[in-house]
Amino acid sequence: MAARPDLGWLVARPIAHRGLHDLTAGVIENSASAAEAAIAGNFGIECDVQLSADGQAVVFHDFVLDRLTGEKGRVIERKAAELAEISLKGSSDGIPTLPAFLDLIGGRVPLVIEIKSRFDGDLALTRRTVEVLAGYKSHPIVIKSFDPEIVTALREIAPEIPRGIVAMNAYDYGDYERLSPERKHALANLLHFTESRPDFISWKVADLDSAAPYLCRNAVGLPLMSWTVRTPEEREKAETFADQMVFEGFRP
Repeated sequence: MAARPDLGWLVARPIAHRGLHDLTAGVIENSASAAEAAIAGNFGIECDVQLSADGQAVVFHDFVLDRLTGEKGRVIERKAAELAEISLKGSSDGIPTLPAFLDLIGGRVPLVIEIKSRFDGDLALTRRTVEVLAGYKSHPIVIKSFDPEIVTALREIAPEIPRGIVAMNAYDYGDYERLSPERKHALANLLHFTESRPDFISWKVADLDSAAPYLCRNAVGLPLMSWTVRTPEEREKAETFADQMVFEGFRP
């Protein structure tokens, strides 16, 4: 088995969830402004990527444009150049491509990239993300996903990039309605572990005191990240049970 990567840099400083965004100040999640704010605070950055109509990786959380822009419809129906011209609500920022976002950060702080998934077996976004990252090998970057098929694919096509699984105890969000109870059980209990072989774990903060994340951290020795920390109580729990936090709504 390959040696695990040294991820000391990943747990050295808190990670700003989708950048250090602040809606009241017009700094929108996953924007260039949110990235710059995180860098100014010396925080790591977590971002999300989606696929555009022309096969590019763009930095955006939702599958649709409605919540964060004045446009409607699916992100994957728009080309990257068009998405870049769509302003995020309340700001002048557009939707950046992953290369543009990486160029902006310039390796100044760690970056955690979450690959969004519909759990449909489509690996186009995963492959494009790996292609992009080939040009940024010296930067402190990891990839994570809720989808173990993506993490397994990363192990096979880009074993040099540290990879993590994002998980929780109950998959009762709308995004997971199409998954069977058996598949949800497998996700919550990391039954894919021998295939995905993650280098770190990212677990819902409310569920940190559970067997799976506890054993991964204390028996297997994997770094444990917690998401998303928003309150003093959640921060205390993250400090007790995890090595790192992805935070939002305050400055640590």
